[in-house]
Amino acid sequence: MPGSGLSGKPRFIAVTSLDDVQAVRCAEFHPSGRLYAVGSNSKTLRICSYPKLSDLRDDHTTCQSTVLFKRTKHHKGSIYCLAWSPAGDLIATGSNDKTVKLMRFNADTCNMEGQEIELAMHDGTVRDVCFIEDMSNKSSLLVSGGAGDCKIYVTDCVTGTPFQALTGHSGHVLSLYTWGGAMFISGSQDKTVRMWDLRTRGCVNMITPLTTPSSPVNKGSPVASVAVDPSGRLMVSGHEDASCILYDIRGNRTIQSFKPHTADVRSVRFSPSAYYLLTGGYDNKLVLTDLQGDLTMSLPSIVVAQHQDKVISGRWHPNEFSFISSSADKTSALWALPPL
Repeated sequence: MPGSGLSGKPRFIAVTSLDDVQAVRCAEFHPSGRLYAVGSNSKTLRICSYPKLSDLRDDHTTCQSTVLFKRTKHHKGSIYCLAWSPAGDLIATGSNDKTVKLMRFNADTCNMEGQEIELAMHDGTVRDVCFIEDMSNKSSLLVSGGAGDCKIYVTDCVTGTPFQALTGHSGHVLSLYTWGGAMFISGSQDKTVRMWDLRTRGCVNMITPLTTPSSPVNKGSPVASVAVDPSGRLMVSGHEDASCILYDIRGNRTIQSFKPHTADVRSVRFSPSAYYLLTGGYDNKLVLTDLQGDLTMSLPSIVVAQHQDKVISGRWHPNEFSFISSSADKTSALWALPPL
């Protein structure tokens, strides 16, 4: 499938599903791909094992996810976001209780180790978190953003101390993404995407993606999700007006605006090869868009998965052609293609 285009209409099937009593906001694969973590409005953090896909068949019946670790009341509020460090030995979660929790994780025992660190510098809901490797001293930095004062904080994971507060956004920070090095981007309710470089300690570029380029009164739309392809050349932003924008970072220009959904695009992610774009929307759908042709032309896209309610996130497996989704329908599902 990867590299073959969308000609064969791939039919992803739900291999496993996790049920919760409230909306499931976030799910992220461990860098090893053997596990994934799921955070819910029920304040519960779960870590599940990645299922064996070698014997997957077309007539597969969705089964329950295998939960290896479960912590109830992990936060005092809903878990809005979570992230793994690149080495997979740290996990961070953010909540509407305005805190970030940072924990050491042992992938072999699938358990938390030592004392968790609670970070309380935010004065509103923490909407997204991501880790950056500090190459100078081989430690991890945690970037977090959200509502309240709209500041983005950078925390040293060794000391658990926030040492930078980045200002610039005038609306809630809804999405953060890093793609290696000291660079990361943030998407905000203020309709802008900002690019940050931790070496220069500031914003190096600000983009207001124009979601309806032909309109003379175009004001853009709140940026609900952002991602960058592994090469660092292509950015995608997902907006509340159902638009996606492909942006050429090096050329500093919009390539095109398209609408893969009929409601807010809450999640955007390039596949590991960057052949495909996976988007999740408030129209209950996950859509796969083929990026292998001319990016200025109309892009082929198909619905590959569906939930009973809003899709909040979709995440690719780090090296297999499968993904996890989370939804307001109180489930998180793992989707894969049966062998041809």
